[in-house]
Amino acid sequence: MSGHSKWAQIKHKKAKMDAARGKLFTKLIREITIAARQGGGNPEHNPRLRNAIEAAKEANMPQENIERAIKKGTGELPGVSYEESIYEGYAPGGVAVMVEIQTDNKNRTLSEIKHIFAKHGGHLGSTGCVSWQFHKKGVIQLDKGEWGEDKVMELAIELGVEDIKEEESAFTLYTRVEDFQRIKNNMKEKGINYTFADITMVPETLVRLEGEKAEQVLSLVNELDEHPDVQNVYANFDIPEEILEAVLGNK
Repeated sequence: MSGHSKWAQIKHKKAKMDAARGKLFTKLIREITIAARQGGGNPEHNPRLRNAIEAAKEANMPQENIERAIKKGTGELPGVSYEESIYEGYAPGGVAVMVEIQTDNKNRTLSEIKHIFAKHGGHLGSTGCVSWQFHKKGVIQLDKGEWGEDKVMELAIELGVEDIKEEESAFTLYTRVEDFQRIKNNMKEKGINYTFADITMVPETLVRLEGEKAEQVLSLVNELDEHPDVQNVYANFDIPEEILEAVLGNK
């Protein structure tokens, strides 16, 4: 499995621990609120809100929290107004990094994100400097121990998957964003267990790193991911699994 995919799985496991501390709920509530504000409070007519509600339910968020967040977004309840931004920059080794922000104080957040980049040997760039290297896709991973290549191919054709990548311990299925929820729901209906499923930014190419630079990059993306105003961090690194586990596995 590529380092980038393995990092996504480690983040997914960490999110479950964050849920126990309430950190994940905070990020999910912000996403629900912004989605409702931008596209209305009916998930049937608002795909972004539908995806956010699904993620909240998977994290076992109480229904009343979800409904309150929607009402704050639609203005039925008072709430903080959040702005969305995407910051782009470079980590050590020329790794491209994109950071999705949701904040109630853009100047403060920008200053803090700049500091995190500089602290770990990276720097912010101008808008568009790295985003051209990424494409938004739905990503679903299946455990290779449970699936053979022929079986995965049959499933992909049946569900309308866009692409498949065979990795060391998993098959990674790529979907169009608009097809992601349908395909994921179909898999649930069929009783298919997946190890990871999310809408993410997929890099066109990966930068292979080892040693000190790998540790620097992981420290950078992990601290960015821990920032309360950061919703998502995307980067195009490829780092050996043993380094990923050593640096991030115990965080």
